[in-house]
Formats: sequence, C-alpha cells, structure tokens
Amino acid sequence: MDWKRMLHTVNKSPTESDKLETCLRFTQAGHAVLLIENAVYAALAESAMAGQWPDKSSGITVYVLTPDLAARGLLGRDLHPDIRQIDYPGFVRLVTENDVVQSW
Repeated sequence: MDWKRMLHTVNKSPTESDKLETCLRFTQAGHAVLLIENAVYAALAESAMAGQWPDKSSGITVYVLTPDLAARGLLGRDLHPDIRQIDYPGFVRLVTENDVVQSW
C-alpha cells in the first residue's frame, strides 16, 4: 500500500542499531521522520549521519524532539541544518496529520 503521508519515529541512535538507516531506505516524498529518545544523537551536525540525511528537495521532512535533546544535554549543540526541532504538542500534531505512524 502506498501511503501519501507517513510518520516514521526512530528511537535508537545509529551507534546502537541500524533502524535509522533502514527507516531512511523506506521513507518517501511526503513522509516525515521524527528522532526521539537516543536517536536524537543522529541530529547533531557532527554525527555520522550528517551526510546521509535526505535533502530538502526530496519531500521528506526530518524532526527531532527538543525535550529528548534537553534530557541528553544536547540543547545548544549544532544540529544538521535540515532537521527541525519540535516539542510534544508538535509530536502530537505530526501523529494527527499523518495517515500512518511507523515506529522503528
């Protein structure tokens, strides 16, 4: 089935698991990726993922949960410029705006 709008949530860092890389292989235009829990480490500008994020022309939007950045002492660190920070109400908005939520 081809879902037009899908939210992919990823909770493991790339050093813990290959879930993020697998997720990105299945992500299509119109989809969103939300980094939560330890996956927020992948949002850092100096992370190993820095060169692997979809560019803006791909139609894929990548978000990181700001409270999870804060919980790990990462607020104020440089993030990849194409990754948007969101709070819990933004997380809820993403869930309601998408047809399907896929957790990785």
